[in-house]
Amino acid sequence: MGKTLFSGLTVRGPSGPLVAPLRSSVVLPCSVDEPLSVEGLEVEWKRTDSETLVHLYQDGESRAEAQQQDYQDRAHFFTEEIQRGNFSLRLDNLRAEDEGRYTCNVYSQQESGETVVEIKVDDELLLVSGSSRSISASVGEDVTLNCSVDSHITLEDIEEVSWKKTDEDEDIMVLLYQDQVDLPDSSDERYRDRVEFFSDEIPKLNFSLRLKSVRTEDKGVYMCEVFAGGLSANTTVVLEELGFSVLHIMVLILCVSASGSALLLCCLIYCRSPTKGMCITEENSYQL
Repeated sequence: MGKTLFSGLTVRGPSGPLVAPLRSSVVLPCSVDEPLSVEGLEVEWKRTDSETLVHLYQDGESRAEAQQQDYQDRAHFFTEEIQRGNFSLRLDNLRAEDEGRYTCNVYSQQESGETVVEIKVDDELLLVSGSSRSISASVGEDVTLNCSVDSHITLEDIEEVSWKKTDEDEDIMVLLYQDQVDLPDSSDERYRDRVEFFSDEIPKLNFSLRLKSVRTEDKGVYMCEVFAGGLSANTTVVLEELGFSVLHIMVLILCVSASGSALLLCCLIYCRSPTKGMCITEENSYQL
């Protein structure tokens, strides 16, 4: 803005760097001890590395139209606090590129002052959680493998979510979500048409997987890996050795029972055959 900095105005800021996570809101403190007249008051927030104008208060109002585009709708004054000498700035939806140093310049009549605020973005925010213990299932059943993103990021920040089965020799692609699209055709043929996301849960950052009609060869370790905002994190789920479901056991019993009944029926038919006049038992013989 080409303003000349006069001395005499003490502007206070934080005692140290501000650390905040991605997608959170952070308040950059800037204040004076005594309230200043709004007439002729001007407050500039700028990036020190690029002189980018983050926000401006001028002529008794916030001048959002003067903001650099990246900060529009994200940087706000506490308007009612300005007359009390509080020129702090709230920065919403924090991004990785917001990390850096910011200067709050205050001009009032023939006095001026400044303070510098440093923002550090917590880049360890991307957390992916799954099942705390192994999952067991029976052959033929459906099973859910859990995977959810626990962070302040939004669905639009998710670049890719991949489910893979980690074998000794290779990683087998089970299912892929990329660029906000579910890509079932990316699945290995061993999982084609047997895996799916829970579509209604994806906006909640829940990328759990449904594996249908489980087979014995499905047992093993599955990894859910998430890529977002240049960060990546993963969780693993173990599908234990599989058994037979109650339904399969009942079907087996029915088959055995049916086989036994069929054998008895064959025996009776054989015994009543007109060409066979005698049926031998363990105890005696008799004429039919």
